[in-house]
Amino acid sequence: MPAMDKLFAGSIPEIYDTCLVPLIFQAYATDLARRAAGAAPAHVLETAAGTGVVTRALAPLLGARASYVVSDLNQPMLDRAAIRQGADGRITWRQADALSLPFEQDSFDAVVCQFGAMFFPDRVSGYREALRVLKPGGRFLFNVWDRIEKNDFARIVTDAASAVFPSDPPRFLARTPHGYHDVELIKAELRMAGFTAIEIMTLQHRSDAPSARSAAIAYCQGTPLRNEIEARDPKALQTVTDRAAEAIAKQYGDGPVSGKIQAHIVVARA
Repeated sequence: MPAMDKLFAGSIPEIYDTCLVPLIFQAYATDLARRAAGAAPAHVLETAAGTGVVTRALAPLLGARASYVVSDLNQPMLDRAAIRQGADGRITWRQADALSLPFEQDSFDAVVCQFGAMFFPDRVSGYREALRVLKPGGRFLFNVWDRIEKNDFARIVTDAASAVFPSDPPRFLARTPHGYHDVELIKAELRMAGFTAIEIMTLQHRSDAPSARSAAIAYCQGTPLRNEIEARDPKALQTVTDRAAEAIAKQYGDGPVSGKIQAHIVVARA
């Protein structure tokens, strides 16, 4: 994975939170939070928290005496999450690498990770760390995107970017967010890490945006796809955004747009 695939900095965190979160992340955050809270965990760790969409969904569902550590590798994303969350004495914000967690063994009842495993440079090590910090019987809950062909706007944006750079197409969305969709591989890597009880469900939602341009901005300017585009041509970001908006509008119309999104939900027990 190129280093820029993990770089969420500059204006990306704000655009990500404002445009991309409601477009594709909110529904899955609500689902993951409900699943995590169902067992009434007293000690929760969230890894790869991003701008805190799961945190905002899960915190209200936890008990008054619960402790909730929210972590991310990217400090700018975590800063945005803390600002959005507001004061909550149960929450500790911690910059941390999911592959080398700064926590003791058997510390948490649940480890939650929304759309972060795809970014792990060594997923088995990341899963092994989640297992290490879980108490016996604890649960590791995470989700990953299904293949890009099952996610309408991501596919259209990728095709639009490829048309601008046909000899060197930016493939961030297909390579990383949508590059870890093989259910059997996910199960195998979890078993390699030491998990034995694994359940995987595939869940489809709708991705709704007020306009085709809003959806295009979310993907082109609110993700590391932006880094890929600007590395090829610093002046091309607007061009790719325009082409993506035109392509989405051609298929879904000029008003509010709605496309299909699909992801896998994983629950593994320690």
